[in-house]
Amino acid sequence: MHHHTNMGQSPSSPTDSTAALQINHASTNHDLTSNLPDDCLSHIFHFLTAADRKRCSLVSKRWLLIDGQNRHRLSLSAKAEILPHLPSLLSRFDSVTKLALRCDRNSFSLTDEALSLISGHCSSLTRVKLRGCREVTDLGMEDFARNCGGSLKKLSCGSCDFGAKGLNAVLENCRVIEELSVKRLRGIHETSEAVRLSLSSSLKSVCLKELVNGQVFEGLVTSRTLKKVRIIRCLGNWDKVVGGEDDGGDSSSLVEIHLERLQVSDYGLFGISKCRKLETLHIVKTPECSDSGLVSVVERCGLLRKVHIDGWRTKRIGDEGLLALAKHCLLLQELVLIGVDATVVSLSAIGGNCKKLERLALCGSGMIGDAEMGCIGEKCVALRKFCIKGCPVSDVGIKAVALGCPNLVKLKVKKCVVVTGEVREWLRERRRTLVVSMDGDETKGLGIGSEDGGRGLETVVEEVMTPAADGGGDGEGGRLVMLKTRLLASKNFVASTLRRWLLSEANSST
Repeated sequence: MHHHTNMGQSPSSPTDSTAALQINHASTNHDLTSNLPDDCLSHIFHFLTAADRKRCSLVSKRWLLIDGQNRHRLSLSAKAEILPHLPSLLSRFDSVTKLALRCDRNSFSLTDEALSLISGHCSSLTRVKLRGCREVTDLGMEDFARNCGGSLKKLSCGSCDFGAKGLNAVLENCRVIEELSVKRLRGIHETSEAVRLSLSSSLKSVCLKELVNGQVFEGLVTSRTLKKVRIIRCLGNWDKVVGGEDDGGDSSSLVEIHLERLQVSDYGLFGISKCRKLETLHIVKTPECSDSGLVSVVERCGLLRKVHIDGWRTKRIGDEGLLALAKHCLLLQELVLIGVDATVVSLSAIGGNCKKLERLALCGSGMIGDAEMGCIGEKCVALRKFCIKGCPVSDVGIKAVALGCPNLVKLKVKKCVVVTGEVREWLRERRRTLVVSMDGDETKGLGIGSEDGGRGLETVVEEVMTPAADGGGDGEGGRLVMLKTRLLASKNFVASTLRRWLLSEANSST
């Protein structure tokens, strides 16, 4: 009997196997993150959700410390019982720059004492949001403004009880503040002092929502430093606030004005016409505005790029105002008309003169039919995104737009009862790369090889129809894609760095 041996190999002994198992067991129990640099670990934490960061902070004292030192955004319950816990919370999160304090309507909120403690410890706050902090008074806001005056850039307050005096303290002490948002501020009443803005202020944006006596903000809206003004669902007459005093000058720096559900008439629009630098104008459900006011704006604001008009079926804005828009606003890129009866006359002028028009939405008009659609297909050669909703158009009109607009990439057709499902297959065959969204679509996109991965036009129409949309050259979607790309690249960088470090640790241990 021959004995078979392994040539060039020595048989493994039980002692060697046991040693290998011990080494593997030791390497398994070893915390490979113990030697990971703090900055790398904190960078990884930034990709986690708030809930995941809370769990990670319980892993070890080191992780708890790193999480607290690198937490820049913090949201706290603003109930009164938080006061005893504030010292420990503020000492743990000592790098917070963005703070949100929220209290529900059935609880007592934190008081001036708690807000003073927070602002005194977090002196580097750049963004603060107050919601339902009803126990905070004007005196508390004054103390807060003195503590955070050197860094605060954005303040948003809603459903609070302080008033104009507290806001004036913020504007006086916070000289680098750029954005102010006020919603349902109960401390503003008829006897309130005016909200003042100093000439040295850096305030760029003001948003006022659901205020009862918001006219105290007249000095802000007519300020020469502002770039953006949004006034939404505020009571009272706003003609004087929006129009301001007629000083005969054109020194306004406003580039964006958004008026929604507001009592404002053509007189207010006459005041807006002084804003020669205006680029974005939203007139949403303001029934007292007519063609006359719109004409006065577009004749003097030739730099307009985005115009949204919701006529609320009042029929006071139509071809006359749109013809003036076509004549004077040659840089127009986005036009949204809701409840406005545009005809072939005005749409032909817009398509012929506004050569840069890329985004168009027509909704809720009984006058827009196939003839108007044919005009769009013939004239709007630069059109890329088009939405038609609640209009008596048929398959013929949809085909006219699809064939006539060579640069069209996204098309949305909603609540147009005459349009049939047959046009869907027709579009699939004729415009294979066109992203189409229609009633009854289970998948939002029918285009092949579409640029948005088959999501259809839903996101695009939300961007066009939302008054707060910011439409530059690439639009919100382009910026979102860019942000996702940067995040993905950062994640890949961290992952590759971590893999190289783990490999080096493994090699050094062996």
